[in-house]
Amino acid sequence: MTNQTKENYGFHFDNSYLQLPHEFYGKVKLNPVEEPAILLLNRTLAKQLELDVDALFTDGAPILAGSQMPNEAAQIAQAYAGHQFGHFNMLGDGRALLIGEHVTTNNTRFDIQLKGSGRTPYSRGGDGRAALGPMLREFLISEAMFALHVPTTRSLAVTTTGEPIYREQIYEGAVLTRVAASHLRVGTFQYAANFCDRDALKELADYAIIRHYPQLMHAENRYVAFLEKVLDRQASLVANWQFIGFIHGVMNTDNMTISGETIDYGPCAFMDHYNRSTVFSSIDTQGRYAYGKQPQMAGWNITRLAESLLPLIHDDVDEAIQLAQKTIEQFPTLYEAYYYNGMREKLGMLTAELGDEALVDELLTLMEEHEADYTNTLRALSENKRPNKPIFQSPNFGEWEQKWMTRITQRGATLEEALKVMQSVNPIVIPRNHQVEQAIQAFVEGDTAPFLELLQVLTNPFHLQPEHQKYTQLPSEDEPPFVSYCGT
Repeated sequence: MTNQTKENYGFHFDNSYLQLPHEFYGKVKLNPVEEPAILLLNRTLAKQLELDVDALFTDGAPILAGSQMPNEAAQIAQAYAGHQFGHFNMLGDGRALLIGEHVTTNNTRFDIQLKGSGRTPYSRGGDGRAALGPMLREFLISEAMFALHVPTTRSLAVTTTGEPIYREQIYEGAVLTRVAASHLRVGTFQYAANFCDRDALKELADYAIIRHYPQLMHAENRYVAFLEKVLDRQASLVANWQFIGFIHGVMNTDNMTISGETIDYGPCAFMDHYNRSTVFSSIDTQGRYAYGKQPQMAGWNITRLAESLLPLIHDDVDEAIQLAQKTIEQFPTLYEAYYYNGMREKLGMLTAELGDEALVDELLTLMEEHEADYTNTLRALSENKRPNKPIFQSPNFGEWEQKWMTRITQRGATLEEALKVMQSVNPIVIPRNHQVEQAIQAFVEGDTAPFLELLQVLTNPFHLQPEHQKYTQLPSEDEPPFVSYCGT
């Protein structure tokens, strides 16, 4: 088997990342697999990328498994560092291979990365492989997030390798093809600041600005402007997570992208009963990345980016610190603005008025007190329903509802107008953890139908066919508490 194929399946690569100093990446020797086969192909995404969908599905498995490379592939793993649960480590793509940067006819650039394709220079003793279950999970959750209007990396394909993966037990091996605006992370800048010289750090920063925020190249201080832009994107992103009850689970600095996309769907999960302290990850024993702490941790990560950029922000250290501090202090205010503006929409408040924040907080407190399901409660309000649930029978809710009704119909707005907006932003379905796990387990055991049906439902979360009503249901009370693991 040769390492390169003459067929490119519509890929057009222009690998600008290779212009950076060699410290930022390592060339990857391919790890061919025995019997690659495409299990899932995201045909909609493939068409958007202008790929030859039929040819890719028929013959592209060797590429999507990392056994062969298209012409002009980059074939690299990226170097980065990061704070993992507060502890700084040298990292890098230990089981991910960047095929290259695919550019569409409208000049939009996408990283095409293979996750689970084998060893890289940064594997740190690991085999670089991945099991089928976690790859199916990232495919499902990332596409659900996209349908929920949350900025995210996406999944093009899941390809099996025909080889076993040895962990605590034997699993079927698989590779996920991930599509991203880029894989530049806060951790990439931490790597440059800690292990490279100032010139390399500057090259990285200028590259990131040109790639994602080219208008900033002419700013008075482009590196402060860059920090402000990343801060803004992350404040907006985390607000979007909070709107849908999404808990990332592993908000390490290597999992925060410069582009503002959600990345890494390892121990992530969705909250059922509203509780700010909700944690699902088996490794987050201290609740560092609990639902209610996600905004705070995003600000913490941004501070690590600011520290990395200090040598570029100003030659005088004290001046650099002052400028960086002034910027990162904006995060809480900016996040709250994004969050409460979004929650106004979710509650049908079509204008911004004094007291809105208190009204939002009062509802959330009631939801927490009554252990109300976050998604179903907001959707019930969107449909002007009062189901037979404890929160809706509470006198305190009745008082809140009266204030809310008065609020949403002021200034000439009608209830119908408010409900229409609410129904456009409050999903009927989310990836319920128990249903996701059941669908993945069935797929791994050979029954693909539950997974494919769930995927279909989740790609249209604001509308639901009557026969799919089961996807709004919570886990039964006798099911054990859900725990997620960092399988990806």
